[in-house]
This record gives sequence, C-alpha cells and structure tokens, in this order.
Amino acid sequence: MAAKTFPAAVTAQPWILPQARAVPTPRPAARSGAPQGPLAPPPTGPRPPGQQRSAPAEAPHGPRRPAGSGGGRQRHGPPGPPCVTGQRRGGAGPWGWRCRPAGPAVRCAECPAVVSAAAEGGGMPHRTELYEDPPSACWPIVYSPDYNITFMGLEKLHPFDAGKWGKVINFLKEEKLIADDLIVQAREATDEDLLVVHTRRYLNKLKWSFVVATITEIPPVAFLPNFVVQRKVLKPLRTQTGGTIMAGKLAVDRGWAINVGGGFHHCSSDKGGGFCAYADITLAIKFLFERVQGVSKATIIDLDAHQGNGHERDFMDDPRVYIMDVYNRYIYPGDGFAKRAIKRKVELEWGTEDTEYLQKVHTHVEGALNELKPDIIVYNAGTDILDGDPLGGLAVSPQGIVKRDEVVFKAARSRRIPILMVTSGGYQKRTARIIADSILNLHNLGLIDKEQATCGVQSPKLEQMIRDSAKDLTNLSLQ
Repeated sequence: MAAKTFPAAVTAQPWILPQARAVPTPRPAARSGAPQGPLAPPPTGPRPPGQQRSAPAEAPHGPRRPAGSGGGRQRHGPPGPPCVTGQRRGGAGPWGWRCRPAGPAVRCAECPAVVSAAAEGGGMPHRTELYEDPPSACWPIVYSPDYNITFMGLEKLHPFDAGKWGKVINFLKEEKLIADDLIVQAREATDEDLLVVHTRRYLNKLKWSFVVATITEIPPVAFLPNFVVQRKVLKPLRTQTGGTIMAGKLAVDRGWAINVGGGFHHCSSDKGGGFCAYADITLAIKFLFERVQGVSKATIIDLDAHQGNGHERDFMDDPRVYIMDVYNRYIYPGDGFAKRAIKRKVELEWGTEDTEYLQKVHTHVEGALNELKPDIIVYNAGTDILDGDPLGGLAVSPQGIVKRDEVVFKAARSRRIPILMVTSGGYQKRTARIIADSILNLHNLGLIDKEQATCGVQSPKLEQMIRDSAKDLTNLSLQ
C-alpha cells in the first residue's frame, strides 16, 4: 500500500498543527436572543468574499480520513496532528492517520512511531544520568550485579542462563584483567530514558504480569504480583538496558565498549518477545543520534543465531542505520516484515559449522563496512551459535566464536570506527566462559585496551571538533 503523505508544512514542522482547509458553506440565520460572549454560536450570515473559515483555536485536527479507508471507529482518543514518522503499518488501521503527541518529544502515544524532540527541533533531550562520565581509570566494560535474575528458581524454567553475566565478570577477575573498581557500574534506565524509544502504552502493558510472562517465556511469572515482577525480572533488564546506553557513549569517547549484558534484539518500540522486554540497541543508537555531535550513521552487526527483528522494525526505512544480520533461517522469530530493514542478510542452514560460518561473517562484515562507513558499530555478539545450543540450531565451536569476535573487532579497528558490543543470547552454561575467553583474546591481540580507549580510535566527536577548528582557522585567514 502506498504511504500516505501530508502537506510540506506539516512534515517540515510536525509540532505545528495544521489548520482545517476552508470550505465555504452558507450559515443558518441568527435567532433572536442568542447568547453572547464565549458561549455565543458561530457568526451567522454569509462571509465577505475571499474570507475563509479558520480552524478552531483548540485541538485542531489532522487530515480527515478518506472515505472507505477502513479502520472502523476512531480508537486514539482526541485527534491530534498526523503521525510525523510515516510508520502507520497497514494504512489507516489501529495506527491511523491521527496520532496523539505525548510528553516533550514529538511522539505518537498509540502507534510505534517515535521522533525525539531534539531530532525534530522541538527542544532539548531530557536530563539523564546514563551519560555521566565514569572515572577515567575504569575500563569501558559495563556491568552491575543487578543484571542477574534470581527468584525462587523461576529463572531456571527458561533455557537462558539468567546468571551468566556475573559469571563472565568472575572469569575476567580470575584472569586479573579487571577488578570491581575498574568496571563501569551500570545504572537502571528510567521511564523517561525508555520513552526515547518506547511508547507509554507499551510501558504500561509491562505492569501486567501475564504480559511479562509472555515476553520472558516463563509462564509462572503470570501469577506473581507485578511489584515482584518489576523488582525481580524487569529491573535487571532495565539495568542492562541502561548499561547498553552507557556503553554507547563510552564507545564513542574511548573507541570501544562492552556491555556484559544487553542485546535484547527482539524488542521494538511497542512490542517485546523472546526474553527481550526493552529495545536497548535502538535506545543506544537513538541516544547517540540525539546527544553526541558527529554521530549520524550507525551499523548494526547482529550475529546472534536469531533474526534481530526488534531493531529492524524500529529502523525500518531509516537511512542512517545499516543493518547486517546473520541468522538461522528456520528458527524464531521468522519476521518477514522486519527482514525488509536488513541491508545485508545472511540466512544460514541448520548445523552450519566454523569454516562456512567464519567465511561468511568475514566476507559480509568487510562488505558492510565498505558499503557504508558508520560513526558507530553496534555488535550483537550472541553465543547461541554454539554447537549444541537448544535454540540456535547451529554448530559453531567455542574457538569459532572467539575468532568471530576477533574478525568484527579487527574490521572496526582497521577503519578506526568505535564499536559497542553486547552479549545477547546463549543458552548453555558454558557460554559465560566463552564470552570471557573472547574478551581476553581481544585484549591479548591489542584490539581492546584502556590506553587504546583514548588514542587508538578517533571518535566522531573529536573529528567534529577538528573540522570545526579547521573552519575557524580558515575564516580567520580570510579576514
């Protein structure tokens, strides 16, 4: 179906509500004794030639729905300006022509459309603690003990190892790579942080335990009081989401960053699933676009065994974001609509092994980065490609996973592109050891280092400052 378009004045300044089009019609004659003042009826009698009727002062409407366009009864409450992003799936269905702005951002409260106020010129981004600078002595490795999900053994009902993040950190401590005071402590993302991408309607749905049970695929969660679900299930996921956002800024500032958690690539702005309740990858990129000067292009390299349909739906038709996705074609989620957002799609067969897998990853990572040089790479490094994983269906060895991460980091380092890594899926107990071994290998090869964080990769912010300085010097020489 062809996308609906709106007048240029609307699309250029979406926070300005359009006036109703003049439709000259005769007025009924005035009755004697009609009330005067604010309650008076509209003026009666014909208008002077050339004069047009303007829209009411309060709640002007967007374009009217065309006759026969479908969609039934209006569901969105008081009509407002048209949706500014054009993300009205299925025409004038449940996300129709008229969307209601919510909060300081230019946002639709009912449909999945999200445009930040800063991006559209509607104001400054909200204040957040997630972008506060950590101590310079810290590694750009983000973690919090709050990542781990433990409550009455319920976490064992899902094949996901809900304590693997703490195990990764313990392995790195045992190898003397890091210590507690050298880790960046992740902070929980607030509702205001989440609303940069998520709709209020979706966040309200998470206040129902059965919704969270469906997303996490742990049925007994549906019978828990929601305050328990918030504290024991969703808070760890919000903290990991905050960690991904923090790691995005660290990557730009220091050249690389690793969030030991995160990678919830099945969650989009208005829908969760597959143990993913918050769209941390989308949030990290949107935060960078809004707040970090010089970051205007991003590449997502998603090497989890499953298709990353969440961020794909969020960045559908967004030319600033290039998505490469390598996944088992036969498993969850099989989202055909989301696949339209993938610029470089690599679909794998059951049981794909090291040689074929690594050859395809190397070829397509190089191709993706040659096709578009981004300002940031977000690398979703799922370990569910491991041989024997109950959900991934591939057959890559532990050494193959370590080599895969090496290939991606070498490609980023050779091009001096900042890279953010998140750990995503992995449904075997041994994946924590493999993640730790991969991080140690990257360090041993010199691909990650505390010193490299400040000088090894030139950040877009620094490049922008250099360009601005060069322009100032040019202007001075011309005077």
